[in-house]
Amino acid sequence: MPRSRPAPAFRGSPPLGWRALAATLATLLLAVEVRGEEPSARRLRVGSSGDYAPFSLAAEGGAPSGFDVTLAQTYARERGLEVEFVRFRWPELVRDLEKGRFDVAMSGVTVAPRRSLAGRFSVPVVESGAVLLMREPERWQSADELDRPDLRIGVNAGGYLEQVARRRFPHATLLAIPSNQAVREALLAGNLDAAVTDSLEAPQWRRGAEELGQTAAFTRDRKAYLVRADRPELAADLDRWLLERERDGSLDKLRRAQLGAAAAGPIATPLGALFAAIDERLSLMPWVGVAKRKAGLPIGVPEREAQVLDAAVAATRAAATQAKVAPLPESAVRAVFTAQLEAAKQLQAQTLRDPAFVVDEPLPDLETQLRPALLRIGERIAALLVSLPQDLEDDALRAAARDGLRTPSLSQDSVASIAEALVKLSHAKAAKPAAR
Repeated sequence: MPRSRPAPAFRGSPPLGWRALAATLATLLLAVEVRGEEPSARRLRVGSSGDYAPFSLAAEGGAPSGFDVTLAQTYARERGLEVEFVRFRWPELVRDLEKGRFDVAMSGVTVAPRRSLAGRFSVPVVESGAVLLMREPERWQSADELDRPDLRIGVNAGGYLEQVARRRFPHATLLAIPSNQAVREALLAGNLDAAVTDSLEAPQWRRGAEELGQTAAFTRDRKAYLVRADRPELAADLDRWLLERERDGSLDKLRRAQLGAAAAGPIATPLGALFAAIDERLSLMPWVGVAKRKAGLPIGVPEREAQVLDAAVAATRAAATQAKVAPLPESAVRAVFTAQLEAAKQLQAQTLRDPAFVVDEPLPDLETQLRPALLRIGERIAALLVSLPQDLEDDALRAAARDGLRTPSLSQDSVASIAEALVKLSHAKAAKPAAR
């Protein structure tokens, strides 16, 4: 991957230290109205937190650096764009994106349902997991022993890891701290008993503090780039570029150099990205089921399903035209999306039957939030179906589906149905000559 020029400093970078007035400052910052601005056609505004090593890190007022910063610079340079880094705080990521403060967030952003409602995720570039760093690790046999009210667990406020921490340690005293670096400082100062971080960030935190204990990862997450919902052309071009950089090996070379061997790929492959997109779509189904019940709608709506299938066929045709290849057989495309629709209904029904299920409030609106997000993800699935190689082996594809489809509560029958539909599509694709 070509060397990048030094990045410009963040526009409007706030202090990174955790000081006595941090909580007050955070409250004031939340009250500030973030106003969008019209982007230049040749400028790429990249949202970056500046506090999340090894993805994005910057000293106060300084230039950002890290894995995602390098990728943003390289993409912009290859596309002839001027890159501008815009600082965001994790609690405001979605709001800032929706207000148009930047075009794409590139800062170790974990794929999560609430974020899917706000924008368009790219194909994934990294996989990681949440871990717990502990003081006095010899005291604990497992992370479960720290789930006690008298123990203090810190986590960065407002991001995905705070949600994970609240689910994983519901009985502990959880301290959500406004700055990622401040979580580490509090842990090393003895103000916390443990802290939740990321498996790729943990080595940075333990540098010079090797006495900290570390658990195994208790989640398996994908990180991708979050593009504004109204920039479909940017999202599609970024996906194509990432797939190309994975294919030529430069993306994995950078991954190994900046993130270490544990993050080695390949990750951004058409098949892996396809399963990630299907997972992203299915992760919205608990909300869809609850929203349908609230609206008095049944889980199965044949007219709506027919519209979804027609849209999927149209999207794959458009993607094939863009890629200058033969269109996929319509019957095979319909079979793949039908398998997804059946999996979606399985998840909705299971959610509504589960008395322990708690809705993640606020419940998104079915018409204005959920269905537009599902259509956006469906467009990416269609493009990835077109991008699938023709030499996929049946058993390898089935194994990839079992590994790649990770939506909680998704049944093995649903996984198998999606895999078999993809096997048939692969056969049909291999039998059909490419367009010239």
